[in-house]
Amino acid sequence: MTEDSQRNFRSVYYEKVGFRGVEEKKSLEILLKDDRLDIEKLCTFSQRFPLPSMYRALVWKVLLGILPPHHESHAQVMLYRKEQYCDVLHALKVVRCVTEATPQVEVYLRMYQLESGKLPRSPSFPLEPEDEVFLAIAKAVEEMVEDSVDCYWIIRCFVNQLNNKYREFLPQLPKAFEQYLNLEDSRLLSHLKTCSALSKLPYDLWFKRCFAGCLPESSLQRVWDKVVSGSCKILVFVAVEILLTFKIKVMALNSAEKITKFLENVSMLFSNLILNLERKSFGKPDFFIASHSFSDIFTL
Repeated sequence: MTEDSQRNFRSVYYEKVGFRGVEEKKSLEILLKDDRLDIEKLCTFSQRFPLPSMYRALVWKVLLGILPPHHESHAQVMLYRKEQYCDVLHALKVVRCVTEATPQVEVYLRMYQLESGKLPRSPSFPLEPEDEVFLAIAKAVEEMVEDSVDCYWIIRCFVNQLNNKYREFLPQLPKAFEQYLNLEDSRLLSHLKTCSALSKLPYDLWFKRCFAGCLPESSLQRVWDKVVSGSCKILVFVAVEILLTFKIKVMALNSAEKITKFLENVSMLFSNLILNLERKSFGKPDFFIASHSFSDIFTL
């Protein structure tokens, strides 16, 4: 039996007995041992498999550009990141924008605003929609990452990725959602249109906040593995999966308000959502792979 045949046999065996992640974890550990981390290979791995929790923060920091590919530079670079974090935090305390009593996620927001030149004259000014998005993402990351320096930098770079890399793509996601749902269940789509609910679905929660505050932490981490590694298409698939999962309930609702309210609160009840998506994608290596065009979403 060749080496590839043995590997395929092991993968099938592990999958059947419930240990599919064994081979994937070994493969990731091999990638992480390289003197110079291969960003492209790490992206491909993250697109195809969920990251083991023990390596997630490291891989995210590398893919988001917080850490460089070279291992030997990691400690020094994180020292610089920590110094910058402390300097910005100190500046905010000096001008009394934050105090010891300020919630940590709000501290992260003020730091981000200061660094991006958008710090309001007074903390009492009402929050902008983009600030609400930042806070939702910050709250989610805070639950995942213990170290405050790592937490801030991941939030900062994740939000920057949404605002820069995905800036042109995010507005297209509602249309992609409609096209993909039509392929999966045209009757369900027709019901949404009949109820005038299609334009009122919680797209901001799904696509701008990337399901922050919506999905359970374990599911959200798996979704963000794909987003961090270069594909926001996963957000469309998750949204469609939610509709398909709760089709019976949605079909029984006859108003846009009721459907929207239900969908805004329902996702926390379904922790196996991403597992279902991964089962669908198993054996389809390019299911979540990033693309420069969204035309492939429309023709799935």
